[in-house]
Amino acid sequence: MTVRTRYAPSPTGYLHVGGAWMAFFNWLFARHHQGVFVLRIEDTDRDRSTEEYERSILEDLRWLGIDWDEGPDVGGPYGPYRQTERGALYNAAAQTLLGRDAAYPCYCTREELEADRQQAAAERRPPRYSGRCRNLTPDERRAREAAGRVATLRFRVPQGRPTIVVEDLVLGQVEFDPADLDDFIIQRSDGTPLYNFANVVDDHGMDMSHSLRGSEHLSNTPRQVLIYEALGWTPPRFAHFPLLLGIDRKKLSKRHGDTAVREYAAQGFLPEALVNFFALMGWYPEDGRELFTVEELIHRFRIEAVGKSPAVFDIQKLSWMNGVYMQAAYRQNPDRVVDLVIACLRDQGLLDGEVTPEQRAYVARVVAIMGERLRLPRDILTYGDFFFRPQVAFDPQAVAKHLSGPDTAKVLRHLREALAATRRWDLPTIEAAVRGGAAHLGVEDKAVIHPLRVALTGKTVGPGLFELIEVLGKERVLERLDRAIARAVEPPASTPR
Repeated sequence: MTVRTRYAPSPTGYLHVGGAWMAFFNWLFARHHQGVFVLRIEDTDRDRSTEEYERSILEDLRWLGIDWDEGPDVGGPYGPYRQTERGALYNAAAQTLLGRDAAYPCYCTREELEADRQQAAAERRPPRYSGRCRNLTPDERRAREAAGRVATLRFRVPQGRPTIVVEDLVLGQVEFDPADLDDFIIQRSDGTPLYNFANVVDDHGMDMSHSLRGSEHLSNTPRQVLIYEALGWTPPRFAHFPLLLGIDRKKLSKRHGDTAVREYAAQGFLPEALVNFFALMGWYPEDGRELFTVEELIHRFRIEAVGKSPAVFDIQKLSWMNGVYMQAAYRQNPDRVVDLVIACLRDQGLLDGEVTPEQRAYVARVVAIMGERLRLPRDILTYGDFFFRPQVAFDPQAVAKHLSGPDTAKVLRHLREALAATRRWDLPTIEAAVRGGAAHLGVEDKAVIHPLRVALTGKTVGPGLFELIEVLGKERVLERLDRAIARAVEPPASTPR
């Protein structure tokens, strides 16, 4: 059997991280089994579906490295791959169900259905379809049509059917009582199929072997199984992945921050970090390892290792992981990371116009010394904005702690003299000048290092001091020391007795 999985987004918005997460696992499962991954567009919501959103979904999937073997843009033997182009297939299946008395036309008005819901609420029972149109005679149907009523199509849930048993690849054996189901609509009056019906027709028509999806779809499973049975088709193997929650253990939503994949891309998250992160939300490698290449994930993935407990979208862990991949990306292709940082600096107005080769080289040197602090391009603003601002923005607490002592001006003046006297501007020379200054003043190294850092950067934390001095350059360092000396607190003049 050839493994065939699919991802079927609705083009009613940008690709959500939850959707991308499930797309990735369907893709990963297919690739692990050397199978086929299909992209299907569920665009039956004509009011909200747009070509722009469809294009953006395809772009974002490709950005993540998720490719497909069949789909609306590449074709395939089981097309069309947009639901709006599959109407004849839905109508044929609907006629089959009608012919087998597994479905029937329902003429109930919205007002009648709303009255039924209100009565159920008043009686404190769950709303169910009353079955008003379940057993209409042909004459009764014709009378309703003559009165101008239009019909939806309802599936006839078999009465007295035994328990529905599904062997789920993640959850194990799951049982559903058909008595809990009421007759449900499968086709609107305009012929548009509803989700459960279209899902069955499409998955069967595209020869899907497996349906990997989120646990929120578990409640759809018994209805889909009944439709499969009524049409004489075999369902795919189901695997329901755990719910995706925010760090507060509530369903992931906008209140947890960005939720669209392209929002993460715009922040400088790398696709390889996101897919690695996706893999660890629900899948638990036996050795507890956390960092994998895509090739390793394809080789090692086992659906048996997917957990049942909800998966947590921990943005702090994603940021850490992105930092690891940023360092790896810089080692392999420095320009890739430099481009991301330059884009961030442009957004903040710290770079404008055409970036010269000299400016690019300067940014590259800054990136090189940021090290693990650079988890995202915007971290350059937190730890290294002083590299790009003409004036140092001083942290008041840093000034109070390190630039307000009685000897600050003396210390900074001596360091300026030592640095100005250097003939070379490299790490060994800079370090020797600073440490030599401390020795000359008879103080510990930290007594000069902390004031010097604040004088040059305005901060108490950041890249290595000697490295940042080298990158800033001699002229800029001396200018900043002059300004810091001018604002330093001078010791009060002694009063003669």
